[in-house]
Amino acid sequence: MAAAAVGTPVLAQSAAGSTADAWTAPRAGDWIVTGRVTDVFSQADDAVTTAAGADSGLHVDVGDSVMPTLGFTYFLTDHLAVEAILGATQHEIRAQGGATDVAVHETWVLPPVVTLQYRPLTEGRFSPYVGAGVNYMVFFNGKDKNNFKVKLDDGFGYALQAGADIGVKGPWSLNVDVKKVWFNTDADINDGALKSDVDLDPWVVSVGFGRKF
Repeated sequence: MAAAAVGTPVLAQSAAGSTADAWTAPRAGDWIVTGRVTDVFSQADDAVTTAAGADSGLHVDVGDSVMPTLGFTYFLTDHLAVEAILGATQHEIRAQGGATDVAVHETWVLPPVVTLQYRPLTEGRFSPYVGAGVNYMVFFNGKDKNNFKVKLDDGFGYALQAGADIGVKGPWSLNVDVKKVWFNTDADINDGALKSDVDLDPWVVSVGFGRKF
C-alpha cells in the first residue's frame, strides 16, 4: 500500500510534465512570434536604357542577402491567421553587360509583408499554410558606387506564401516559410541619363523557431 501511495504522485507528476510539454495547435486568439533566418534573392536582369530609350547594352543585377527577420502571426479563427514580417536586408546593385560588371549602388531595403493565411489542419504537430497579401518596399541608407548616382522608388507590391509550423515541445515550433513577392521599381541613374524599369520580384525563403502565446 505504501509503495502504491508513493507511486501515484510520481505518475501524476509525470503525466503533468508530459501535458506541459505537449504541442497543441494554435486556436483563435493565439499569437505565434517567430525568429527566422531569411534569404532574399532576386533574379532581376532588366535592361538599362538611355534617357531616349535606347539600349545601353547593360542590364541590372541585384545581389542576394541573408538576414534575421521576425514574424508575428495572429489567429483570427482556428483556420485563418494574419502574419506580418519585419526585417531589413542589404543588397548590392550592379550594371552588367559585355565586358562590364560594375557595382553602382548598395542599399538597405525594408520590405514589410502582411499576408492572410489559410491553415487547413487544426490538429496535430504539422500545420501547413498558404497565404496572400501585400508589401511595401522602402529603400534607405543607399550608397552610390563608382561615380554612379542611383535613385530607387519606394512602392507597393503583392505576395504569395506557403509554409508550415511543426510542433516541437510545449509552445515551441519549427517554421519553414517561402514567399514570392512581385515588386517593380524605377531606377534613375545619373540624374536620368540612364534608367531601368526593374522587376525585383524576390523570393523570400526562411527557416526559424516560433513561440505560441
